[in-house]
Amino acid sequence: MIDLIAQLINITLVFSSALIFAAMGGIFSERAGIIALSLEGYMIGGAFLAAVAAHVYEQLGWGASSAYLAFFTAMIAGMLLALIHALATVTYGADQVVSGVVINFLAAGLSVFLVKVIYQGAGQTPTLKTAVFSKWSIPYLSDLPLIGPGFFRMYPTTYLALFTVALTAWILWRTPFGLRLRSLGEHPAAAASLGISVRRYRYIGVITSGALAALGGATITLTTTGNFSHATIAGQGFIALAAMIFGQWNPHWVLLAALFFGMATGLKNIIQLYPWARDIPTEWIYMLPYVLTLIVLSSAISRARPPKALGEAYDLSRRT
Repeated sequence: MIDLIAQLINITLVFSSALIFAAMGGIFSERAGIIALSLEGYMIGGAFLAAVAAHVYEQLGWGASSAYLAFFTAMIAGMLLALIHALATVTYGADQVVSGVVINFLAAGLSVFLVKVIYQGAGQTPTLKTAVFSKWSIPYLSDLPLIGPGFFRMYPTTYLALFTVALTAWILWRTPFGLRLRSLGEHPAAAASLGISVRRYRYIGVITSGALAALGGATITLTTTGNFSHATIAGQGFIALAAMIFGQWNPHWVLLAALFFGMATGLKNIIQLYPWARDIPTEWIYMLPYVLTLIVLSSAISRARPPKALGEAYDLSRRT
């Protein structure tokens, strides 16, 4: 029983890591007033570029360091997609929901197309052999019963994701930059009257969102799947969006929400290990995290208090 609990804790943290990165990115975007519906697209872009880059680095013989290089290379894909989203919504005032949906379709279609072009018609990238992350075991702590295997034998991306939560909270609530960014999500006209550049800060918020969400996609590629296909992300960006809303755009509460959804995904994997699960259709088991997401989101949406100016275009011709 103890081993099962430790395994569930470990799996929860593993599957939560990608959600944490993406949800933190969503906070930066929505606190700046731009709807982060495009998180799914950013994650797809990051997962794709991480897989391709890791394979190239692996072929060059760079070994285990390939995973780390590919992980941060993935940010480029998310930032480029976010730049398109920012250009459409911030500069040209396009509908933010429509733009987000377009980014998702663009990332999904373009990534699959490029995989087929690069790998001679294959439906997925080659499975990585050495260019993937290995779990870190913290000396002494990893040997503790229950919490040792659960908390102290983790992928480096999990530790980085937890650090990102603390960093996001500090930036948004302890720095002048964070105060200015949050002001754009509440009242951009008032912020502009104080000399804050609405365009600049919203661009920074959206591009940061793309970079962090891309790290979430790269996390999935370099830890759990080892390659990229059309089903690698499979709605994880929307679950991250739900975690952000459920967590009320507060990094610490969003972390708890991401852990909850990560646990739902982990339960899906653990349930399949039991003999009685053979009588349950596989589709029902795979539906579990998404059903829980809908239930939680439907119960929390009435209490959600998003930034007041979220989704509202600001006329940049009046002020910078």
